[in-house]
Amino acid sequence: MNIEAFRDYCLAKKGVTEELPFGPDALVFKVLGKMFALSALDRLPSQVNLKCDPDRAILLREEHDGAIIPGYHMNKVHWNTVMLNEVPPQLITELIDHSYELVVSKLTKKLKSELENL
Repeated sequence: MNIEAFRDYCLAKKGVTEELPFGPDALVFKVLGKMFALSALDRLPSQVNLKCDPDRAILLREEHDGAIIPGYHMNKVHWNTVMLNEVPPQLITELIDHSYELVVSKLTKKLKSELENL
């Protein structure tokens, strides 16, 4: 998956916005103001940080040695860095969905209601 396909997939999700809060080389995707994905645009090969259940994060790192690593500049328990060109696109979309759902599950009732009404 290339970075454009990654971006398109993230933006197609309900309530998602993109921002550059850390400068022009760090693209952040948020659902109702809460970050679920981050891409360092200046890093090659292309890679993204995605939130992940801690137990699953460990398994993914073991199964995809070097292609999925602890989150670069993130909480290494809850975030993975995924090399876009080394992981099958189907798994990347699954991991984006997982990250999005983890963040949505922690939203307040008010924000969840807002999201449902979008």
